[in-house]
Amino acid sequence: MRPTTHRLVACGRARRRLTPAAAFLAACGVALLAACGAGAAQDSSGAADEQSAAGASAGAPAAAAPAPPAADPADVASIDAIIAAVYDVISGPAGEPRDWDRMRSLFVPGARLIPVRVPESGPARAMQLSVEDYIERAGPQLEEGGFFEREVANRTERYGHIAHVFSTYESRRTAEDPEPFARGINSFQLLYDGGRWWIVTIYWDAERPGQPIPDRYLTQG
Repeated sequence: MRPTTHRLVACGRARRRLTPAAAFLAACGVALLAACGAGAAQDSSGAADEQSAAGASAGAPAAAAPAPPAADPADVASIDAIIAAVYDVISGPAGEPRDWDRMRSLFVPGARLIPVRVPESGPARAMQLSVEDYIERAGPQLEEGGFFEREVANRTERYGHIAHVFSTYESRRTAEDPEPFARGINSFQLLYDGGRWWIVTIYWDAERPGQPIPDRYLTQG
C-alpha cells in the first residue's frame, strides 16, 4: 500500500507533513516503534497481539531469555552513560546499520520496552515488547529511513540498587532537522548489580494534542 501524507499537529504546533508510519512513530514515541506503524493502522490487530502475549504469560513458563552480549564498560558505568548509549545506538542516518548487539548488552534478560498506544477510540494500552521484538520490528525502518533521538532533560531518583529516570526526548529524521517531528518522555527503570547498570524497562508516552510536556520536564532536574 502506497502511503499518503497528512499533517501532524502536536499540542497546538503544526509540524511538517509525515507519512502514516511516521505519524504513528510520533504517537508512540522513542524510535522505539518505527516498525509497528503498519499495525497502528489496524488497532484491532494490536489488541489481539496484546491478548496473545497475555495468554502466553498466563500459560506455561516461557523459556529463559538468552544472556546478553558483553557490554562496553563505558556504556554501563553510570545511569547517564547507559541512557546515552540507548539514544546513540538507535540513532543514525538512512542506510547505516545499527549495532544491535550493543543494544542487547544494555538490557537485563527479559527486559521490556513498553510504548503507550492511544487508539482513536477506546482506552490507552501498554504494548509490551521484548528487546528482540523491538529489534525485529523497528530495526529495518530505523536503518532504512534514518532516525535521530536525543535527550533534552532528565529527572533521576535512586534508592539502593534501583533507579528511575524520566528522560524527555526529541525525535528527528536527520541530525540537521531544525525541529523534531515528535517529543515525549521515556521512563527508564534501571538496576545496579554492584558492578554495572542494566535497563529493566523503558516505558514511554508521546506528546500529543491535549497532552503537552509539562515545563518541569523540559529543564534539567
